[in-house]
Amino acid sequence: MPSQIIMHADGFDLFAGEICVLAHRTHAPAFAIGIGTPDMEMVRGNFRIGDDLHLRLPLDCFANDKGAIRLWSSDRPDTILGIKVDVDARKLALRIRCTDDAINRLWIDMRSENGEAFWGGGEQMSYLRLNGRSFPFWTSEPGVGRDKSTKLTQTMDAEGLAGGDYWTTNYPQPTWLSSHNYAVHLDTAAYSVLDLTDGSRAAIECWKADLNLELFTASGRTELVRQMSDRFGRQPPLPDWAISGAIVGLKDGQDTFARFEEIAASGAALTGLWCEDWIGIRQTSFGKRLFWDWQWNATRYPDLPDRIAALAERGVRFLGYVNPYLAVDGPLFAEAAAFGYLALRQDSDEPYAVDFGEFDAGVVDFTNPDAAAWFSERIIGQEMLDFGLSGWMADFGEYLPTDVRLFDGSDPMEAHNRWPVLWAKVNADAIASRGKTGEATFFMRAGYSGVQAYCPLLWAGDQCVDFSRHDGINTVLTGALSSGLLGNAYHHSDLGGYTSLHGVVRTADLMHRWIDMAAFAPVMRSHEGNRPADNLQLDSNPEFLTHFARMSQVHARLAPYVRALSDEAVATGLPLQRPLILHYDDPAYHDVQDQYLYGADMLVAPVVEADQTGRDVILPEGKWVHLWSGVEYTQGTHAIAAPNGQPPVFTRKDSKFAPLFASLTAEFGA
Repeated sequence: MPSQIIMHADGFDLFAGEICVLAHRTHAPAFAIGIGTPDMEMVRGNFRIGDDLHLRLPLDCFANDKGAIRLWSSDRPDTILGIKVDVDARKLALRIRCTDDAINRLWIDMRSENGEAFWGGGEQMSYLRLNGRSFPFWTSEPGVGRDKSTKLTQTMDAEGLAGGDYWTTNYPQPTWLSSHNYAVHLDTAAYSVLDLTDGSRAAIECWKADLNLELFTASGRTELVRQMSDRFGRQPPLPDWAISGAIVGLKDGQDTFARFEEIAASGAALTGLWCEDWIGIRQTSFGKRLFWDWQWNATRYPDLPDRIAALAERGVRFLGYVNPYLAVDGPLFAEAAAFGYLALRQDSDEPYAVDFGEFDAGVVDFTNPDAAAWFSERIIGQEMLDFGLSGWMADFGEYLPTDVRLFDGSDPMEAHNRWPVLWAKVNADAIASRGKTGEATFFMRAGYSGVQAYCPLLWAGDQCVDFSRHDGINTVLTGALSSGLLGNAYHHSDLGGYTSLHGVVRTADLMHRWIDMAAFAPVMRSHEGNRPADNLQLDSNPEFLTHFARMSQVHARLAPYVRALSDEAVATGLPLQRPLILHYDDPAYHDVQDQYLYGADMLVAPVVEADQTGRDVILPEGKWVHLWSGVEYTQGTHAIAAPNGQPPVFTRKDSKFAPLFASLTAEFGA
């Protein structure tokens, strides 16, 4: 049954199929409007967000004007909230507009049935099921620790709001899916909040009284996810080279190549070398930082063009790094400033300089089409693609300050959430300009609604190099599963994690477990972290090298299966890594976020807790074969041994890929 609105004398009901998701009556209004003043503070991409609320008015008056809804408050009858209902084959939309421009707050109470579960919200790192918590949608640094009860988070908060919380994320999105097979999307870039702390309602707050509330319904969750992908955009297929071997991340200047050869000599299946320091480095108290001027640094890599060519002859691609800012002490900043391509201060015509921690950088103003085209062609096109790069980390995107002056005159409070999407488009346009869509690729951590149309590959951001509940290895899985439900087909992580601060360093246990987990992601890519010298690396000892070589070979052997999943993603929008609830409608699976389906025919349950030799694995209905032993299992919870190199992985016995899986058992099994 499609979505519909049913009018009453004193209000209306909004239905998703047979489920009433919103009921508005004059005696129990679901809508309220108000006026507030944001209270914002940013320190290097970390935000403190407050609101000075001046007015809140429940809309207790209703009129049906030939199908168009008019709501107002008896205390302010001249201010009308108009709602136009648009219905097409794909969705029902409430187009909500207010007649008074001074009104900048909107509240909507949607209903939540007993036992109803909600998922989505962008790339959520702590909780897959959203019930019982409040989720602001604001792109930012996720923070270090992300748990207010821990000393690490408290220390980072004291050092500059940098501790984070369970909801802070590089990629929020005001879209959520219900276990009743409907989805809600807020079509707005304004700051908004979904509050699910009251089990009877899904309360919405938006800092603009001008948005579209879109409602999607489907017969099942796979169809609902397909609708999300249709709505927000679909990624191209992953390149063969990106899925058929591992990408090693090293940032050691000329010494990088000797280290790469040592890793290759271990027998590792390698298809990429990622050197984020190809543009040079600067040393800060945080660790090694990059020099943010996006051109080859010939001092650090004197013979890089020849090195790239030699690698290419061996089937190894070279990857680099870029972000949307320009260091004020680099030549590209001066070039952009001369053209007028930088965002400006509000109190002068000087370029706005953002403090990134011991250096400042300018903001290339992507609301200026000429500036976006300049960055796409001059930097990514000429300095990267034409130079020989096949991929890169397109970092940041979530830092736009809320007090810049932009070319198009837009409110930076709204442009802030749109910024990752604009940044993704700059990168995608550069690749398209060279005819390399689906051949070259880039990966991003930041996002918002619509980034799916441009970003071909997500990565999970800057996890701590540990097993912590809210910022460790396990958050990679939650991020992949939550973002995948909204049409982001491809996801991966920094093998080994990234953030090493205040004594948090990689252990051998962590490295082994991350190697195992990374092998069963679409892209297997390592990272040295922010403080390489303080942390274990893949080439720190022979044991790591042997383990990495083995699991990179497993990853490479899975390429035909991953290619089929990529083709399926192109056709349907289904993600490669999927929560159990996507294919199995069982409330027992609503909270499962530490294991996932890899396509429909493989189940992966990585060990994401410290000092464990095994773990419990939940298998859904059907017959499942343990990848390493070939032993058959049925539905239920099973205690599975998990030595290093044998993470719990199961395959469907009746899969058409059963011969491929059996060959892996024969070659790599116990």
